[in-house]
Amino acid sequence: MTDDAVFNPLLAPSPLPYGVPDYAAIRPEHYLPAFEAAFAEHRAEIEAIATDPADPTFENTLLALERAGAQLERVILAFYTVSSADATAEIQEIDEKLAPLMSAHNDAVTLDGRLYARISAVHDRLDQLDLDDEGRRLVERHLRERTHAGAALDEQAKARLTDLNRRLSELTTQFEKNLLADTNELAVSFAAEAELDGLSAGELSAAAEAARERGLDGRYLVTLTLFSGHPYLEQLADRVSRERIMTASRARGSRGNANDNSDVLLQIVRLRAERAELLGYPSHAAYVTADQTAGTPEAVHRLLRELAVPAARNAQREKAALQRLIDESESTPYALEAHDWAFWTERVRAAEYDLDAAALRPWFEAERVLIDGVFRAATLLYGLTFRERADIPAYHPDARTFEVFNEDGTPLGLYVLDLYTRDTKRGGAWMNSIVKQSRVRGTQPVVVNNLNVPKPAPGQPTLLTLDQVTTLFHEFGHALHGLFATVTYPHFAATAVHRDFVEFPSQVNEMWILWPEVLASYAIHHDTGEPLPGHLVDRLRATETFNQGFATSEYLAAAWLDQAWHSLSAADAAEVTDVRAFEAAALADIGLDEPAVPTRYSSTYFAHVFSGGYSAGYYSYIWAEVLDADTVEWFREHGGLLRANGDRFRERLLGVGGSKDPLEAYRDFRGRDAEITPLLARRGLGA
Repeated sequence: MTDDAVFNPLLAPSPLPYGVPDYAAIRPEHYLPAFEAAFAEHRAEIEAIATDPADPTFENTLLALERAGAQLERVILAFYTVSSADATAEIQEIDEKLAPLMSAHNDAVTLDGRLYARISAVHDRLDQLDLDDEGRRLVERHLRERTHAGAALDEQAKARLTDLNRRLSELTTQFEKNLLADTNELAVSFAAEAELDGLSAGELSAAAEAARERGLDGRYLVTLTLFSGHPYLEQLADRVSRERIMTASRARGSRGNANDNSDVLLQIVRLRAERAELLGYPSHAAYVTADQTAGTPEAVHRLLRELAVPAARNAQREKAALQRLIDESESTPYALEAHDWAFWTERVRAAEYDLDAAALRPWFEAERVLIDGVFRAATLLYGLTFRERADIPAYHPDARTFEVFNEDGTPLGLYVLDLYTRDTKRGGAWMNSIVKQSRVRGTQPVVVNNLNVPKPAPGQPTLLTLDQVTTLFHEFGHALHGLFATVTYPHFAATAVHRDFVEFPSQVNEMWILWPEVLASYAIHHDTGEPLPGHLVDRLRATETFNQGFATSEYLAAAWLDQAWHSLSAADAAEVTDVRAFEAAALADIGLDEPAVPTRYSSTYFAHVFSGGYSAGYYSYIWAEVLDADTVEWFREHGGLLRANGDRFRERLLGVGGSKDPLEAYRDFRGRDAEITPLLARRGLGA
């Protein structure tokens, strides 16, 4: 046996700074053996804690649990970074094999009655212990989370729960695999440039390059985004081309082929409902929200219904305006359909505000947006500086690594940006950690941002849409949360907060996009070097509530679908057999069944809730936006992009990670609870 055969780089200390996995040395065949070894090590650590003959203490139980599993966490973070961003056939096969193993291991640890008894004993003496606030919260959260997960059930119920969790892990993995395959299969091929009239030279270049990579030389390939619509719909003059793209997008996972997700999601819904019932809850939504800031699904439903009425009303006004423009402009008018909305919205925007959103792209060159926009805002607000580290390889050649420094020059962590779309990357945009900060483990953070921007041919600039600029600022807000969270215990590291709070920091970071000193720095024409003209900036600001009826409605429709599926009891879930009929009834129930405004995600490609971590939690974006809009008002009242403001926001909110109740942290920052009025004004939903 050679040294190479026995050496596994995932099980050895990384030679790279910050403990970044040595991806250059890691091969697919290393992952499963690394998981097996790490599982075994973690089980041994857990067994030692559970069988400790000494009376349970904070040190020999809670602190010991926090120290355990360090190697397993390293392997998990290394693998799942790759499985979402570069899921080759080999990686997908590993992911499928791993899903039930991960589920079984997590349940074995979380549901261990001996650990639960020890944690409960420490919790019973909590007031007698000399613990700081983070230590007290650690005890409380371990007990709460394990109780919530089912650790107090009897052994028969635990056995059934473990089986349910295993099967759900397999199904959610299958859902994501099917979606990736169907998304790739449904990419829309065009024979002639004329069919894509309206796209920029860079976008045509990206489409030609995507076709070439698929062996379709001389054609143009439009790959699909995760959500129903597509950025190109607002530019394409050819109505047939628009319809082809929208139809392909909405067909994903529902074509009756091997990638059809209909039966998969029905099984997921039924098993989640059964699991919730086993755990003592009437529905999966009740189970999820019980340990979120919302508290109950009824609270979520009240907010969604309150917003749906004015959103639908505004969408109808917008639809009427678009139809009038079609009737006035087309020699043969037609009824507005979903694939027409974005195109005619841009015509209305041009007519009413003299603003062509597509024409702004030359001012949004990706490198300048990143360096002089996203990074500059972080420098002005938090004193951060960034240095690219080409000597630290990431998991894919397109991913770039930057070292991040505090204002005093001390190293904070690493930031990895993976900007471009590819067939092996799942759709959407996200942040994840490769290494999490923790004083117990002596680690500093390494965070990743993934986007899905089409990659132009070599030598062509990457010009972003305003939506893509927004996404980059948004995801960097998550990255800042992961970089700034400074905690003692791994349990609270990075973005380990309630799901309906996690979007708050990312949405706040969007406010700097149009902030004068930030915009003036990055919005520079990539050819002429001219800044974005002041009159265009004014028009951009004037359109902030434009088309918000549509934007709010499509989002609320998806959030309501998530709630509708996951508010079913086990008995009711068993009765649902038709996905499309269920969707139609749910959208009609909340008054968001306008065909021209399709839901942002239909169920069969709703990855957030059927293969991601947002099940019964997609409402989180609008829930967190209440806090976000209120926070934007605070920054405006206190002078905006000032270092003192950044320090306060970092210290009292971003920096505490999950070590403090999020609403308590918000009150500490804001001085009061959030008010909903700023959100209503932002989205044009006021009276």
